Amino acid sequence: MKFYALLFLFNSFLFSGSTANGGDEVLGVWLTDDGRAKIQVYKDKGRYFGKIVWLKAPNGKDGKPVRDVNNPKDEFKKRPVLGINLVKNFRFKNGKWEGGEIYDPDNGKTYSCHMKLKKGKLEVRGYIGVSLFGRTVVWTRTE
Repeated sequence: MKFYALLFLFNSFLFSGSTANGGDEVLGVWLTDDGRAKIQVYKDKGRYFGKIVWLKAPNGKDGKPVRDVNNPKDEFKKRPVLGINLVKNFRFKNGKWEGGEIYDPDNGKTYSCHMKLKKGKLEVRGYIGVSLFGRTVVWTRTE
C-alpha cells in the first residue's frame, strides 16, 4: 500500500511540475526554419506573441531597412520588417498554443496558426480555414 501511495505522490509531483508554467516554455528567441529571422516569443496579458528581433538581411539593395511593402494596408507599407509582431494572440491549451495568427511579410497575408513544442523545436503551422490546408515550419531555440 505504501508503494502505491508513493507512486501516486511521485506522479502528482511530476504532473504538477510539467504544467506549472502554463505554456511559458515557448518564451524565448527562435530561429526560423530558413534562417532568415529570429522571433522573440513573449507573453502579454496571458497571451503569447512573437516579434522579429533579428534579420539576416535587415537592409535592402538600397541600404535602407527592409520595409513591409507587401502589407495590404497602406499605412503599414513603410514600416520596417524588423520589429513586426509576426505571431499574435495565442493562448496555451491542451499542450499547444492556439487561437493565434501569423503574418507573412513576404506576401502580406495573415493566417490562422497554432504552435507546438516537439523535441525542443517549435512547430508553427499556418493555415487557411482548417489546419489540414496549411504549412508547418520548424523553429529552433537560440536563446
